[in-house]
Amino acid sequence: MLIDTYGRVATDLRVSLTDRCNLRCTYCMPEEGLQWLAKPDLLSDDEIVRLIHIAVTRLGITEVRFTGGEPLLRPGLVSVVERCAALDPRPRMSLTTNGIGLKRTAAALRAAGLDRVNVSLDTLRPETFKALTRRDRLHDVLAGLEAARDAGLAPVKVNTVLMPGLNDDEAPELLAWAVEHDYELRFIEQMPLDAQHGWKRDGMITAGDILQSLRTRFTLTEEGDTERGSAPAERWIVDGGPHRVGVIASVTRPFCGACDRTRLTADGQVRTCLFAREETDLRGALRSGAPDEEIARIWTEAMWGKKAGSGLDDPSFLQPDRPMSAIGG
Repeated sequence: MLIDTYGRVATDLRVSLTDRCNLRCTYCMPEEGLQWLAKPDLLSDDEIVRLIHIAVTRLGITEVRFTGGEPLLRPGLVSVVERCAALDPRPRMSLTTNGIGLKRTAAALRAAGLDRVNVSLDTLRPETFKALTRRDRLHDVLAGLEAARDAGLAPVKVNTVLMPGLNDDEAPELLAWAVEHDYELRFIEQMPLDAQHGWKRDGMITAGDILQSLRTRFTLTEEGDTERGSAPAERWIVDGGPHRVGVIASVTRPFCGACDRTRLTADGQVRTCLFAREETDLRGALRSGAPDEEIARIWTEAMWGKKAGSGLDDPSFLQPDRPMSAIGG
């Protein structure tokens, strides 16, 4: 069991499969990209499956989310999903993606055992998409979303970050579109995880701003904490249902007290929190021949030291050195 000193139990594992991405979103990385991890530093497919096996069979993990960078760039992704689906007990598996490769891979991922997807999409306007991502790929993302829905990777969730002066007026438009296409929209406050370290609290679009904008067009009824559990998103019923919209307010309404996540980077480091500045190496133990019980012990000890919160409200908060693309979302 992955328990910390505050009594929280981690049952949700986020696994970054690569630090590479085929977009250059302004809130994530610079236009020229980053220095990617060297291939020998990345976990192999066998190493990823082994660590997930240890997490599921020895440490109580029941949910696995594959992330990146962009996980669809991982050549062995379908095989990894298939092998993890064969584990006993079988974890529920999901994927966070920018959607560009989903049209080509959605059916294969579903057949391999993937349960659902989260697709990042911040705008429905082609020119705004180009400005935000520095790529002209909106049509590919929309096609990928349709393919995921048609393949049964449901519920299809859409993750949106609103940026001042770019797409901060789009919240009602995005929700109307999500309702029409039967996607579950979730707005995420911009977090201090950009490679440029340019994030500023002043001027960011907050959960309060988002809800105020949505209520100009929709009636929202709060779902309540009983339904939320440990999920990061607060959810509202839209116009009486059945559709819902979520807001993940990591900055202004932190939910650290209910956190049930542990994170594994593409190069085999355990992170106890998205905003942690410390990591624990599992890759070294794997490659030195450590048995499963030793790796489980290292992982358990790392989680025991998890801090009470992200520290975002602390004046001394320091942004993690590694950007979102390296540590997984």
